[in-house]
Amino acid sequence: MSTPQGQFRPFETHLDPDVALGILRAAVAGADDGELFLERRRAEALVFDDGRLKTASYDASEGFGLRAVKGETAGYAHSTEISEPALKRAAETARLAVGEGGGVLAPPPVATNRRLYRDINPMEDAEFSVKIEVLREIDAFVRASDARVVQVSATVAASVQEVFILRPEGQILTDIRPMTRLNISVIVEQDGRRESGGAGGGGRSDLTRLIAPQSWKSVAKEALRIALVNLEAIPAPAGAMDVALGPGWPGILLHEAIGHGLEGDFNRKKTSAFAGLMGQRVASEGVTVLDDGTIPDRRGSITFDDEGTPSGKNILIEDGILVGFMQDRQNARLMGVKATGNGRRESYAHAPMPRMTNTYMLGGQDDPEALVADIKDGIHAVGFGGGQVDITNGKFVFACTEAYLIKNGKRVAPVKGATLIGDGATALKQIHAIGNDMALDPGMGNCGKAGQWVPVGVGLPTVLIGGLTVGGSAS
Repeated sequence: MSTPQGQFRPFETHLDPDVALGILRAAVAGADDGELFLERRRAEALVFDDGRLKTASYDASEGFGLRAVKGETAGYAHSTEISEPALKRAAETARLAVGEGGGVLAPPPVATNRRLYRDINPMEDAEFSVKIEVLREIDAFVRASDARVVQVSATVAASVQEVFILRPEGQILTDIRPMTRLNISVIVEQDGRRESGGAGGGGRSDLTRLIAPQSWKSVAKEALRIALVNLEAIPAPAGAMDVALGPGWPGILLHEAIGHGLEGDFNRKKTSAFAGLMGQRVASEGVTVLDDGTIPDRRGSITFDDEGTPSGKNILIEDGILVGFMQDRQNARLMGVKATGNGRRESYAHAPMPRMTNTYMLGGQDDPEALVADIKDGIHAVGFGGGQVDITNGKFVFACTEAYLIKNGKRVAPVKGATLIGDGATALKQIHAIGNDMALDPGMGNCGKAGQWVPVGVGLPTVLIGGLTVGGSAS
């Protein structure tokens, strides 16, 4: 058996590779596709809250998932026990989806030698005591920075996912996927009023960089800055108005309101607001949106997806025209197109589906400051919290965590309680200007779909959208 500290080698310690391949081939005989996905994941998280270490957790899991796909049906079985008997039982279950067979196995994914991140375990970058001391230093630094600070919460998290994919043609793909993250939130109080601010980031790289003083101090200052801005905020106005979205993290609106609607399964099933619009104008001129899983060390990047297809730099909307969807192998085959490297799953216990990686809009030619200066009466939204989206019509509601009231091109005051309401398809066509300051988020996104969560990245330049509905509390 493998040990928690040793490298995951399931075909040396758990399974004979030839026997496993024989079981897989029997399971997918007469099917269109299938694979054996094996995984070990280890994760650590330390939470320092209100002056003390509140949580220190370590999780470890391993298992496999076996899939057989025939037409629109997929049989999937998984187990925490990596053994020949468990694999045989899983194969019998997955085989039920194949029925009488009649399918022809799709061509295998093209192999890649590209590596987008190092094969490391970031949990081993620093001793446990060092991580705790860094969290204490963060807490002390923020409290010493402003007398109005009443609470500080800081989280350091690291994980490593080790993946093996065995395909029916005999190909074995391996990947070691590191992940790190630092988050800091601050609550400030003045004259009985409390407000909060938060900042963070990370990616598929070592933890040492994140917990270095020059890194965490920058994050801490940003979290405190946002909290203090909100302390001065006035109630947000309500009504239809021009809205400027800031660069970077506000791309989460693009991800949710537009990105999900461009995933292959929703379009194959015609449940997306973009279904049937391929080749048509769906956005203003100059709007180009990509999903790119090939950016080194980014949170949403993957060397290859969870079916073995190399990740891609896929253009979804080009100069306002819909040109592509994000595809896994099953949906790509059923739609008669190529897989794009977007078949992702949360873990071995989940079947893959089309998912985003790093989704962003390319920058334009406009000066961001001039863009904001053109707003007569509107909102400049530079930070977002939670939101809700209906994929079938693209309607969204997003809460702003940092936003400003703009009057005649000038910032009047920060606002609180602002929500942006609209639908993705309409918002795309109401983009009036695109800044030249495209930026990716600092590395803190997670995406949920059908009960599965995967890490993602987003990006956006400053953009001006006309006629968005702003929900606020100002009378």
